[in-house]
Amino acid sequence: MTSEFTELDDPPYPPIADYAYISDCHSAALISRTGSIDWCCMPRIDSGSCFGRLLDWEKGGHCRIAPTAPCRLSRRYLKNTLVLETTYRTHEGAYRLLDFFPMREGGEHHPHKQILRIVEGLEGRVELTLDLIPRFEYGSIRPWLRALDDHFLAMGGEDGLLISGNFCFEMKHRHRLSGTCTVKAGERRYLSILYDKPEKLDEDLVTPPGIEELERRLDETISWWQNWASQGGIDSPYADSVMRSAIVLKGLSNAPTGAIAAAATTSLPESPGGARNWDYRFSWIRDSAFTVRSLTELGYMREADGFRRFIERSSAGSADEIQILFGVGGERRLHEFELKHLAGYRGAQPVRIGNAAETQMQLDIFGELLDLAWTWHTTGRSPDDDYWEFLVELVNAAAELWKEPDRGMWEMRGDPRHFVLSKAMCWVALERGIRLAKDLGRKAPLERWQAALRDVRALIEDKGYDKERGVFIQAFDRPVMDASLLLLPVFGFVDYRDERMVRTVEAIRRDLWQDGLVLRYASETDDLKGEEGVFLACSFWLVECLARQGRLSEAHQIFQRALSTGNDLGLFAEEYDTRRGEMLGNFPQGLTHLSLIAAAVVLSKMENERQKQGR
Repeated sequence: MTSEFTELDDPPYPPIADYAYISDCHSAALISRTGSIDWCCMPRIDSGSCFGRLLDWEKGGHCRIAPTAPCRLSRRYLKNTLVLETTYRTHEGAYRLLDFFPMREGGEHHPHKQILRIVEGLEGRVELTLDLIPRFEYGSIRPWLRALDDHFLAMGGEDGLLISGNFCFEMKHRHRLSGTCTVKAGERRYLSILYDKPEKLDEDLVTPPGIEELERRLDETISWWQNWASQGGIDSPYADSVMRSAIVLKGLSNAPTGAIAAAATTSLPESPGGARNWDYRFSWIRDSAFTVRSLTELGYMREADGFRRFIERSSAGSADEIQILFGVGGERRLHEFELKHLAGYRGAQPVRIGNAAETQMQLDIFGELLDLAWTWHTTGRSPDDDYWEFLVELVNAAAELWKEPDRGMWEMRGDPRHFVLSKAMCWVALERGIRLAKDLGRKAPLERWQAALRDVRALIEDKGYDKERGVFIQAFDRPVMDASLLLLPVFGFVDYRDERMVRTVEAIRRDLWQDGLVLRYASETDDLKGEEGVFLACSFWLVECLARQGRLSEAHQIFQRALSTGNDLGLFAEEYDTRRGEMLGNFPQGLTHLSLIAAAVVLSKMENERQKQGR
């Protein structure tokens, strides 16, 4: 909590850590400490923004509720929910601001499509200001605002907002709502922002909800989240962080399809002011393997199964047509282009939507899909005839393509390389395919697969291994370290305690170490300008390796260091700038939260084993 009363300034482009995240498993929004919605995409996480000054402070639009007097503030999520509570205290009084997307039973296919902001007076009286500037389609459309009897409409292009409640605001001009009001102890003010198509709003097919209904939606939303959270968990000193990560992942999911987006934002830079800016509001095959591993450990089988089935549906056409990522509705065409009219977060250019990685060849996806099938088979859910036919195609593709260079899991945009992890994941595809065929009694070209299995391992151990240092390397003929090598034992290519892996872990700590955390690789090894921060998922992978090697004290130390990079709400970005002490990259980042959960689960298991052994 801020210790002194200060003016609640609204400076451009606050640190990423200043933002909170809310969602209804369809849409997403980021809210700053100053009470401003600076990023919101409705009706889906990958829709064009309706508030977007996160990427252009002048053009993007926002919705801010803030006290007019100097204040102190604190914030938290209501326990086990995505309902944000920010408390503001001035010399005259105090109030809390609740921000959330209302949830309901049946919202999977029929969401409210609404942001609800509730101001509740706690002590004395406080004067507030409201500033609401909608901007559609990433700031390119200034919507037409219309004042009706008890609400306002904002319409433009294919988007519309119905703005209502008992907040004191008025239309200052055609494109902006603003106002000032006072809230006393015990009073509540409501601001409802409903999304719908403009033709429905124009024809009065959508009715503003009344105050009693808004109050009911708050109670229903709290109950919905807490009921969901109660279905899983972990007995661990890190249980609170794990639960927050699970709730974030649930928020990143798309309720109708089961997809989980990699992040809620686009183009937050991985290098300050640089060009490493990507759109992460899509669903990667790679993340499915991590999701199933993490969420099933916590007991969230429905979410893990939902993502698994989404990946199966979206990718199970033909192995020849497989791609590494999809829209959260299963869309395959995600062409990348630049929004040249936007300034970018702190001037970071370009601002991109879509992702060109859709066309890349990344061989690791074969291993991830087969590992997914094997994991689900061990739970009693075996592939049917049609899916088995597709899996055979995937293993055949791995047997044929493993010799080819690719872009790797980091989606390198230079020339393709022979990445060691990509080869190892082809090995995983072959190994899991062989195991499935034998376990199921299915017909498969086992001799061919077994020969390829031997050949892949032999080549990795020859060209993907630095014999002088005794370590695995990033790629053939590139004897540098890469944190993706920490996944080799996770997928069973090598044992955690194998001396080669122990030395590889130490080499990664030596070469990619930065202030107690791990870079994914040295920045000069790719073809992009600018230096990245540490990659937080890699630090959690290192925790897993050290814990499995019996080095629990070191593992806990690194885990706690990685935890320290989260914000006060337990949210994590993709990367962290240790020199500036700031988050980097898209936010909140699903892979970071997935890896946090996996590391916490392993730490708990290894601690339990040590206690059983009396050590």
